[in-house]
Amino acid sequence: MPKKITTATIIPQEVVINKIYFLRNEKIMLDRDLAVLYGVKAIRLREQVKRNLTKFPLHFMFQLTRQEVEIMVSQNAIPSKKHLGGTSPYAFTEHGVLMLANVLKSERAIQVSIRIIELFVKLREMLVTHTELRLEIERIKKKMDNHDKNIELVFQYLDELLEKKENPKPRKQIGYKPGSE
Repeated sequence: MPKKITTATIIPQEVVINKIYFLRNEKIMLDRDLAVLYGVKAIRLREQVKRNLTKFPLHFMFQLTRQEVEIMVSQNAIPSKKHLGGTSPYAFTEHGVLMLANVLKSERAIQVSIRIIELFVKLREMLVTHTELRLEIERIKKKMDNHDKNIELVFQYLDELLEKKENPKPRKQIGYKPGSE
């Protein structure tokens, strides 16, 4: 029985992660990148989406505005607008990627979608872990600030004690003094 090659071994994790962008407070993937991963032409992917628009509500997919395209080109490693396919690209959220596999109905699309969803979940877990670490670091910083203040106070008291020791005030002697009658 021949061993089935999965897309997990074909498509490295880094390749998929580098195609996930953050836009409109969502992790998204562009239609052109998904077409490459699914092994179809971008224009065919868009055709299937247009034929099945009811399956793609706004929280599954949206089309980028001109301003968002400019942002994508300037802030990400996208060489030009032409690289995005000439039209305003579609952006698919995690749910949209899954629905796209159902629309394309190929074995490769299903396997790639599974891989992408696994990576979306992994990124979400990393974000939660990152947030927890950040909160812990903030807590430690606050604690350190309190320690710094306490150390400064100790040094201030030590300075005051040293000043008093260097400049002692003459003390009035108390008790019995011989010859003072």
